[in-house]
Amino acid sequence: MKIGIVGLPNVGKSTLFKALTKVQVDINNYPFCTIEPNVGIVKVPDERLQKLFEMSHSKKTIPAIVEFVDIAGIVKGAAEGEGLGNKFLANIREVDAIVQVVRVFSAKGGSAYGGENITHIYETIDPERDIEVINTELVLADLETIQKVKTRLEKDARGNKKGAQEQLSVVEKIRTILEAGKLANETQLDLEEENTKIVVRELSLLTMKPFLYVYNVVDINKKLSDNLESRPHVKLDIKIEEELIEMSNEEAEELGIKSNIDSLIVEAYNLLGLITYFTTGEDETRAWTIKKGWNAPMAGTAIHTDFKEKFIRAEVIQWNKLLEAGSWSKARELGTLRLEGKDYIVQDGDVIEFKI
Repeated sequence: MKIGIVGLPNVGKSTLFKALTKVQVDINNYPFCTIEPNVGIVKVPDERLQKLFEMSHSKKTIPAIVEFVDIAGIVKGAAEGEGLGNKFLANIREVDAIVQVVRVFSAKGGSAYGGENITHIYETIDPERDIEVINTELVLADLETIQKVKTRLEKDARGNKKGAQEQLSVVEKIRTILEAGKLANETQLDLEEENTKIVVRELSLLTMKPFLYVYNVVDINKKLSDNLESRPHVKLDIKIEEELIEMSNEEAEELGIKSNIDSLIVEAYNLLGLITYFTTGEDETRAWTIKKGWNAPMAGTAIHTDFKEKFIRAEVIQWNKLLEAGSWSKARELGTLRLEGKDYIVQDGDVIEFKI
């Protein structure tokens, strides 16, 4: 799963990417310094993995991961090709969710601990305006996509093509939302209905993706405006997160500062509707990523695609119950290990052994 980091130039996107992935990227203080998207793999922090590893005396652990993509800054007019508009829009289409970085810190100093003077592309600090600039450009790009598909579906409907009229109704619903200046993901749709699924997949709208806002602040405990607080968000002092990369734990404790970046990784994972189940043994303890709501055979495909067809049953126990038992054999002896069939919906934190 890919999560795109977007925002205006000079709001802290690439610094955040560096803090997330510990990768040195170009964060020079000028617009459009990020031209090709940087991609980084980030592990999802999960104390359950370590505890299971210790219980099983495994040789290694393999964590769940999220892929972050640092995408070039967007400016007003991107939908018409301003700045790196077309490249930006093409890159963002390829991600599964959007993390939008919004600058709240002042022009002077990147964090509470000072720093260089970082120029805002619009010269003033106005986070709500900045969000509107980004979202408007995405909405405009989506409206252009909508119009193309609408024209085709109108032609198909006139020819009585199966499903065309139903798909056209879905397109009209989304268009109404977009024209009101809202994101497509705010449209009330039955995403399980076949024609809806078909047209939503074809449209591949930018604003149909889930959004998470990262407010780049000086004080993560300070309350922001109600409009900002009401959006799904995480507050970070991104400059401090970057500085922490170079510090030892002892130095950070001495200064009284700590990282909050794990909250972003966890929220981003949740944003995608993902959960984790585990396998554990002498060789490895591993976190497997699946979509919430998957049944046991589907969950098995995370390990190997054959598991779906060859699935017989699964032995399942919640991670904390396994720790209480102390071992797989002891859990079986105590009766806390369950046998589950094809209809079992895997839960976050399950430890599973598949029988095929």
